Amino acid sequence: MKVNSIPAGPLGTNCYIVSNGTDALIVDPGGDSENIIDFLADEGVTPNAILLTHAHFDHIGGVSHLRSYYGIDVYLHANEQAWLENPEWNGSSLFIGSEIKTAEAEHLLNPGSLQIGSFSFDVMHTPGHSPGSVSFLFHDEHFVISGDVLFNGGVGRTDLPGGDIQQLEQSIRESLYQLPDSYLVYPGHGPETTIGQEKQKNPFFTA
Repeated sequence: MKVNSIPAGPLGTNCYIVSNGTDALIVDPGGDSENIIDFLADEGVTPNAILLTHAHFDHIGGVSHLRSYYGIDVYLHANEQAWLENPEWNGSSLFIGSEIKTAEAEHLLNPGSLQIGSFSFDVMHTPGHSPGSVSFLFHDEHFVISGDVLFNGGVGRTDLPGGDIQQLEQSIRESLYQLPDSYLVYPGHGPETTIGQEKQKNPFFTA
């Protein structure tokens, strides 16, 4: 299994392409969908689905084009289903002055195991940055895609609608920090890190 990151959208959000043979998952396509399509073609992989860690504008800008181009479904936590169609809730009208919106997700994510094509992984509800934030755990490969919950040396902001610093701390301490130290963390912004590094050195929450 391979994990590649493509900077996408107005904030250079990390769009992840998780590939397994010729199958792929697109995680958080924040924009620049043509670049994502070109990358998938160059890699010779076909996406099975679009996974969203949450529904802020900088993570969903490429959803409409990609879901139509490939005829694939979108997966998102129920708490943010309505955000996809509402530019005020997803923040696009406030932060970039234009509307980003797309149709509701075909599948609502619940905590637990999920199988999509050849991919088996776990969904962990990790609210705090937003009420529907989730992290995707690939236990066999020892990595987690954490969205805007946990960064390299940082944590997600909680001053946006639905943000809650106490929830965020609980999600990090009681969920993500319970993973093995060796797990790689692929965040929504910035470079990768490990659970162990953040437990020891994160200036916001250490273990």
